[in-house]
Amino acid sequence: MTEIAVLTPAAGDGTYGPHWPVVLERLSAALALTGVTTRPMAWPDHAGDASALVELPLVLPLLAWGYHQHHALWLEATRTWAAAGVRLANPASVLGWNSDKAYLRRLEAAGIAIPPTAWSDGVTPEQVEAAFDRFGTETLIVKPTVSGGAWKTLKIGRGEALVDAPEGATMIQPFLPDLATAGELSLLFFGGKLSHAVLKTAAPGDFRIQSQFGGRYEAVAHPPEEALALADRVLAAIEEPLLYARIDMVEHEGQWLLMEAELIEPDFYLSEAPDRGLLFAEAVRARLAG
Repeated sequence: MTEIAVLTPAAGDGTYGPHWPVVLERLSAALALTGVTTRPMAWPDHAGDASALVELPLVLPLLAWGYHQHHALWLEATRTWAAAGVRLANPASVLGWNSDKAYLRRLEAAGIAIPPTAWSDGVTPEQVEAAFDRFGTETLIVKPTVSGGAWKTLKIGRGEALVDAPEGATMIQPFLPDLATAGELSLLFFGGKLSHAVLKTAAPGDFRIQSQFGGRYEAVAHPPEEALALADRVLAAIEEPLLYARIDMVEHEGQWLLMEAELIEPDFYLSEAPDRGLLFAEAVRARLAG
């Protein structure tokens, strides 16, 4: 058996503590299929000293939940791990830039279609009002560029006050009703190969598709060719080698739009994978052999 590390939230974290061991067990069960065992290691404990991580043949950041709430420390950690030569998958460089959704601007410049977005260094009521007019919509989504799990994400209608707005860099987008009705499609790739697809829909009356808000997930046996083509273009635009990727997208007015490329700690929805994660485990084993 080969032991690898899986980065987890801080020890004693009250927000994620009850949940990540369940996901770790699911990941570990898949990896055990190819003779790999896991060692959970709290990522903040190794942000400034990578010596314990360097000893391991592979480090997966798949449970580094909450990094968005400690972003400066996260960026310090990725630099520390890169300098020490920690065998990370995905690479430390990816863990850095993918932690800020401003990367979508770079992908858009490379020809990837994303929702219309206004970018701000500090959102103001005036910017929100201008966005209503710019996008020709009655409802907006306002969220920080460094976020996760709909953290500090607001849905605001025209004429409503901007309350509890995110601080710092922010993105403003028109609310896409397709996201609430038709749902968001996630394509999961391991070792560059498509594993499975999952459709996520919000609970009635909500706009968030995450399971903690009542979102529902179902497997999609045959994702649309246009969606697959968008995912291929996204992956081709990323220079670093990826062990895994979750590409989230929505169809709006006949066009597939990239919502996010999740390359740090995405849920793989292995319960919806036909092979329950065997392709993921094989990709890990191949990376260890390489």
